[in-house]
Amino acid sequence: MKKIITLTTITLLHTLPLTAISCPQHDHSNDHNPWITLFNEQNLDGWTPKFNGHPPGENPDNIFRVIDGAITVTYQDFSPPTFKAHFGNLIYNQPLTNYHFKCDYRFFGEQAPGASSWAFANSGAMLHGESPQQMGIDQPHPTSLEFQFLAQDDTGERVTGSICSPGTYLDLNGQTIKKHVTKSQKLARPLGEWVTAEVIIHNGTVQHIINGEIVIEYNNLRRDDGTPLTHGYISLQAESHPCQFRNIQLKILD
Repeated sequence: MKKIITLTTITLLHTLPLTAISCPQHDHSNDHNPWITLFNEQNLDGWTPKFNGHPPGENPDNIFRVIDGAITVTYQDFSPPTFKAHFGNLIYNQPLTNYHFKCDYRFFGEQAPGASSWAFANSGAMLHGESPQQMGIDQPHPTSLEFQFLAQDDTGERVTGSICSPGTYLDLNGQTIKKHVTKSQKLARPLGEWVTAEVIIHNGTVQHIINGEIVIEYNNLRRDDGTPLTHGYISLQAESHPCQFRNIQLKILD
């Protein structure tokens, strides 16, 4: 079992130049800060579930659980006959500013009955989000930036690693982006296949990385009211399709 190290400090970085190459320009391999394991493979210690319609800490129908050493989203005990937007987020308990986060994800099985077609094999990591206590009781997602995780569908045209922006704005290639989803060009992998996702947030510049390749990059993060978005919480989504997360690690950058 991997040792869990508690985060105690969050430090600022020098500005990261924008890059269009297929790997991060800043070499983090020489950073003296260690990789921190965020998940002990035994239970959900250090994480708080928040489902719309439920207060922080409630995990209805045990949707988030640990199976085979992975954080698992499962609807095998889901009691309502239809899904009805029963969205959830599993939120890591420490706020973060500048960091390198990585995990493996995969989708499996059948989508919950009654769920929307857009949510087929759909999840993600919410970045710079609100704490569970800041979210409204019926709020489906934290105000945040979503690193979208998708698996392929029958069209063969689905992409993964895109950016969604619930309650937020950002700049991409010098232009302000206000629409909810801005797609990457990285084709999603088949259902059941593990994919490695990484994100580097470095003084307001964000890079989404899928299987070692930067797939989208953006900056000038802010809420809809124009307030700069400089820090927040990471969460993993439950959006109606069973999925798993493993090898969940974080490096604080300085």
